[in-house]
Amino acid sequence: MESNISFTLKVWRQAGPKEKGGFKNYEMKDIPTDTSFLEMLDILNEQLIEKGEEPIVFDHDCREGICGMCSLYINGHPHGPATGATTCQLYMRRFHDGETITVEPWRSAAFPVIKDLMVDRNAFDKIQQAGGYVSFNCGGAQDANAVLIPKTAADEAMDSATCIGCGACVAACKNGSAMLFVSAKVSQFALLPQGRAEAARRVKAMVSKMDELGFGNCTNTGACAAECPKNIKLSNIARMNREYLCAKIKD
Repeated sequence: MESNISFTLKVWRQAGPKEKGGFKNYEMKDIPTDTSFLEMLDILNEQLIEKGEEPIVFDHDCREGICGMCSLYINGHPHGPATGATTCQLYMRRFHDGETITVEPWRSAAFPVIKDLMVDRNAFDKIQQAGGYVSFNCGGAQDANAVLIPKTAADEAMDSATCIGCGACVAACKNGSAMLFVSAKVSQFALLPQGRAEAARRVKAMVSKMDELGFGNCTNTGACAAECPKNIKLSNIARMNREYLCAKIKD
């Protein structure tokens, strides 16, 4: 049964990358609990525009949990309190009447704030460009049994490939580490024969670019995997470390 809630929205407002930001409170009244979090922000922005005020800037695109753009830090959690879900999959029924909901952008030196809740995640694109691809022609799709790949390896590669590059792992990590993201992109190729030919070059290039861009190192607290909306496994980091060590030894 549909119900409505009223709450205080405490939102980070920042005019630009070099401007000083701060929180601003907005009172939200009678919001249906089946409203998504982004729809609720749309309602607030409509109210702000009607008053002649600046709407809140936030990132979004697919609203289906597959693009990774809805990068909001809500009540101390990347993407909010829902497990295994992005912000666009979060609904107001997760919150309580009279609650104060705090909304912030990702906090990482490698993800500078553009405006309000929008951050520049171009660093992930640069890591991908450094080696997150297969550069030679693999040909057309072959029969499923033509290349023998253990099902466990194929499943792990597919699970790793579900990473959407949203940056929740970086936002959750006390060191601002990108190792869960990078290790997922390394693993999706390292586990398959199509990716083995360039495995050494790939892992060295991607790790080097990650370090160059100012991401922190991993201290195995596991916060990244706990907050990941796609449930990327922490074991990917161990695999990336093995791949990197083997590549450096061969050098």
